[in-house]
Amino acid sequence: MILPKRYPVLFNPKARSQRGRRALEFLMDNAAGLALYATRSIEEAQALSAMFASQGEPVVIAAGGDGTLNAVVKGLAGSTTALGVLPTGTMNVFARELGIPYDNLDRAFEVILEGHMKEVDLFEANGTPFVQMAGVGFDAAVIEETTWESKKVLGPLAYLLSAVKVLGEKPPKMVVKTTDGRTEEGIAVLAGNGSLYGGQFKLFHRADNQDSMLDVLVFKEAGYRVVLDSLKGFAQGGVDLGNKTIAYFQTEGLTVTADREVPLEVDGELIGRASQVRFSDDQPEKLRVMAPREPIGTRFEEALKAMMPWIKKKPAGGIGP
Repeated sequence: MILPKRYPVLFNPKARSQRGRRALEFLMDNAAGLALYATRSIEEAQALSAMFASQGEPVVIAAGGDGTLNAVVKGLAGSTTALGVLPTGTMNVFARELGIPYDNLDRAFEVILEGHMKEVDLFEANGTPFVQMAGVGFDAAVIEETTWESKKVLGPLAYLLSAVKVLGEKPPKMVVKTTDGRTEEGIAVLAGNGSLYGGQFKLFHRADNQDSMLDVLVFKEAGYRVVLDSLKGFAQGGVDLGNKTIAYFQTEGLTVTADREVPLEVDGELIGRASQVRFSDDQPEKLRVMAPREPIGTRFEEALKAMMPWIKKKPAGGIGP
């Protein structure tokens, strides 16, 4: 008897949010076509992904948020095994970047079943792969300062309170040197492979995750001025290239050297501290991802799109009958 092929799916069984519970229900409802692996830690998710890749699995699915996704990416790095994404987290930044439905698991699963694959750049920060972005200094310090308990009680406000605390500390001094000879000085660095930061904010407006380039922001000033300039960038859909407090450029690689050890995060996950961080594209293979041919809108976006012909037909005086 030849058993039908099942996709290996790695997920966190301890997810307690409403989204987490719905995700578990979805996996159970579709278990006939899936091989489910309930992971006990990020390290185990990475190890299992690497094992599947070494066994020649064509696709490994990450069902979770950005932390689970990053762990699976680390395991698949350098292989030809494709990543499938079932976004069940809060932000799901990479899913949003690729146009994968992040509010509808049935449709996200359809993307995997359709079999269209996209190859995206896979950069490293001190040897740790990332697909979306990485941060040295301020934003990593905010993540480091924010506890799980505070996030549970306060939600997104927990990050804001941590940011206020980090802003009150003396910032590090950093020197950024690119592989093409550019040098910048600053107090924090963000490197984007994709355009989005923190969810729907398009911060890196030149970014293309297939161009073998990183989009880099070097923050030159400390204090609330840089926060205000960053918020302005969020609102405008990208950092102002004429902004004197932030340098924005593209490069194939760079090294950040700080005057002391500073926090480092990749794809929203804190990975430690270092006084020097090297960003490079050393993977022998690009990351293969099951993605839609064209970005798929959210339920709200599609409902609005469906209503547009009707709205255009209504007279200017109102929307009533």
